[in-house]
Amino acid sequence: MMRPVLLLALAASAWSAEFRVADYGAKAGGATVNTTAIQSAIDAAAKSGDGTIVFQPGVYLTGALFLKSGTHLRLDEGVELRGVQDQAAYPVMPTRVAGVEMEWPAALINVYQQQNVSITGKGTIDGDGKIWWDKYWKMRREEYEPKGLRWAVDYDCQRPRLIQIYKSSNVQLTGLTLKRPGFWTVHICYSQKTMVDGITIRNNSEARGPSTDGIDIDSSSGITVQHCDIECNDDAICLKAGRDADGLRVNRPCEKIAIRDNTVRAGAAGVTFGSETSGGIHDVEVSGLHVLPGVSAGILFKSASTRGGTIENINIHDVVMEGVNSAISITFNWNPSYSYAKMPEDVKDPPSYWKVLTEPVPPEKGLPHLRNVRISDVTATGVRQAFTVASYRDSPLQDVQLKNIGIEARSAGTIQNAQRWSFTNAQIKTADGSKVTCKDCTAISGLPEK
Repeated sequence: MMRPVLLLALAASAWSAEFRVADYGAKAGGATVNTTAIQSAIDAAAKSGDGTIVFQPGVYLTGALFLKSGTHLRLDEGVELRGVQDQAAYPVMPTRVAGVEMEWPAALINVYQQQNVSITGKGTIDGDGKIWWDKYWKMRREEYEPKGLRWAVDYDCQRPRLIQIYKSSNVQLTGLTLKRPGFWTVHICYSQKTMVDGITIRNNSEARGPSTDGIDIDSSSGITVQHCDIECNDDAICLKAGRDADGLRVNRPCEKIAIRDNTVRAGAAGVTFGSETSGGIHDVEVSGLHVLPGVSAGILFKSASTRGGTIENINIHDVVMEGVNSAISITFNWNPSYSYAKMPEDVKDPPSYWKVLTEPVPPEKGLPHLRNVRISDVTATGVRQAFTVASYRDSPLQDVQLKNIGIEARSAGTIQNAQRWSFTNAQIKTADGSKVTCKDCTAISGLPEK
């Protein structure tokens, strides 16, 4: 397997000029909206060619900010950027959201088509996103689900992300505390050579926000995520590559990714592949992952029969899980009410992205595939079910190696539609005495009998 290329972004040079936001009219205290003042400091730093934007301690209320090439946003301890609760403060712009290219509100912090940008320090970026969470839950429960439109509400309820890195390279995000985004926390899309290091994410302090993913790596290359501590209410660290017809059209993979020495305290999974798999996900190494109770799955692969794409050349090792529902989960029919969009007959003038979401995908292109996956040196205790694994008969899960696996679970679980799986030094101890059940599998070797 190709080892992921680990590339460091360029930090601000030690001699770069400092641009104090107070000099441009910014005021701490959480009452004044400072968007224009902070952006003026950013623009001045960019014009200098190598500038650092700095703040005095305090809370700075702001709308969307756009970092420029060659700038360094430094948030020292005691500095907090807090997102203003005003949809108009996040201008709509072209981007990709949940696997589909479309217009969407800007993030609070945007690195949009830039190079050599760093965001560092011991300060905090707070999206103050609960108003968007409440709006989403109300729309979904009262309007969309009763009409069979679960698939549409995530796109119609447009919520700002916390940090967007889009079509950019040489970006460094280090040391900060990130909290309460309206939508995803960190979205790295169509980008290269980005380092996320030592970030703390705390999204559940006020409530459990919908789709408050931790770090989403989307059709990008040469990305490293390390030493992060994540508590969120969806995927903690997730690799994506486009959804359905639009993702197949773009056909851009997520590749050469290194994820190492991270802790996940709450979320859907410790590490997730998908469900947006259309462009393919390959050459990924995950190591040193610690998954704590409050997380549903330790390792999760998910897709749907309209996604397509191949997940391959994946190396996951040195993982510790405690109290998860499923240690290893693979589902290629994930969340059908969300995954399979169908245009209602009585809708006469749907949004353009509804047409994209409901564009048919030929069956031969829609089936996702998984092959060449190695999972080793895994310890899992207090697990509800060791394996929750299933694919389609026409798309079996192929060539998976599991080595040095120790799982203590209530039950062993099921593996369905798998080919050429090998277990080496694997121990699966179950409270109910069950063994792993294999359905429609071929060439499975070394599976523990006790």
